[in-house]
Amino acid sequence: MDLRAHERYCDEIVRLTGELRATIKGADLDATVPTCPDWTLRELAQHVGRAHRWAGEIVRTRATEAVAPEKVPAHTPEGDGPDALDAWLADGAAGTAAALREAGPEAEVWSWAWERSAGFWSRRMALETVVHLADAALTAKVPYTMSPELAADTIDEWLQIVAFAQAQGDPEMAELRGAGRSLHLHATDVPDAEWLIELGEDGVTWRRAHGKANVALRGPLTDLMLVFNRRLAPDSDRVEVLGDAALLDLWLARTSFG
Repeated sequence: MDLRAHERYCDEIVRLTGELRATIKGADLDATVPTCPDWTLRELAQHVGRAHRWAGEIVRTRATEAVAPEKVPAHTPEGDGPDALDAWLADGAAGTAAALREAGPEAEVWSWAWERSAGFWSRRMALETVVHLADAALTAKVPYTMSPELAADTIDEWLQIVAFAQAQGDPEMAELRGAGRSLHLHATDVPDAEWLIELGEDGVTWRRAHGKANVALRGPLTDLMLVFNRRLAPDSDRVEVLGDAALLDLWLARTSFG
């Protein structure tokens, strides 16, 4: 990752966290999150803040192995009130962005994935916040919009995560093998925002391309991203499914890890 992209992700961590803080301000923090029903809105916000601080600590210490959550400074807000949560979220995002900027994208650090660098974490934390901001907006019943660049990047990253899980032998991937099956994502509002995902005998491969597939998912780019991250049902009237809808359902069921 180049420095410009890394800096942009750092900026987005702070900006998106600001949007999250605005979204939950005045909302019922004890409300259940429909898309993450094991969490309340407060727990969702704390999850995001803890993820930021955990990644920031990994980068700040140049960790070579996973950092235990209890080793992360200020792992929870100092109080239960909304003001304490708001300040904690802001401080965590700013501190993580500062640690990432100081390290630079090429700094070698531990990660659970295919790339062990600070640049991996700047992207991962920005896109983590993209998805959980949608959860918060749905819970608080406020509009959610995402830039085309971040929405597309979130789809790209999720496909990379699927490919990584496949390479690690995740058993959920077994049913996604099979010659001749494919999925096509087609954004109707952003030129060239298309993905062709092929389920071959050797596993899942994908590329940015137009092509005929067994099933196509069409709609605005943000909505495609939300369906792919299981934040919007594929039978929503905001998107259109053409072809083998059962294949799309299988994909969503088998890529529900993470």
